[in-house]
Amino acid sequence: MRTNPQSRMARPSRSAAVVRDSAPALVPKVRRGRAKVIFPVPAPAAGAIGLADHERAVIEAARAILRARMRQPGGCANSPAAAGELALLHLADCEHECFAVMFFDAQNRLIEFEEVFRGTLTQTSVYPREVVRAVLRHNAAAVILAHNHPSGVPEPSHADEVLTSALKASLALVDVKVLDHLIIAGERVMSFAERGLI
Repeated sequence: MRTNPQSRMARPSRSAAVVRDSAPALVPKVRRGRAKVIFPVPAPAAGAIGLADHERAVIEAARAILRARMRQPGGCANSPAAAGELALLHLADCEHECFAVMFFDAQNRLIEFEEVFRGTLTQTSVYPREVVRAVLRHNAAAVILAHNHPSGVPEPSHADEVLTSALKASLALVDVKVLDHLIIAGERVMSFAERGLI
């Protein structure tokens, strides 16, 4: 899903000190009815670009907001750009290729965003059998596939197209729809669905 400039997170125009001071207010609490849900800030992923704690807190807050939005009924269908933003926040800073899957229930609510395979600087091996196993483990009805191109070029390769077709065929055997395949390259998101490739 290609994001438009308005749907992207705006670059802060304020000083780093203001962002640092406001970051804790963005992260900790989201109300759902009477319960409070706390979103912890995870340790940095292997291979991630070094970020200060306040920067990591802001990024995790954005991830939490997008996950919460996509967990609403029809969340994926009502906000298709959110899937691209969520993939961007997870994969943009990876220095090696990663292949992730967003799992959705029958009402297009996000169940989980999971990095399924990790590769090298230029490629990663993806096994359809393992993707099917992950789909069944999450009891998903639909998926959005996503992977990054550390090279910064968002164009799909022939191998990307072949893999997408193979996964689509494999998942169709267990009645799971592939809604899209996203390629993340730097700050850009390329959508197979928008290009008519899926």
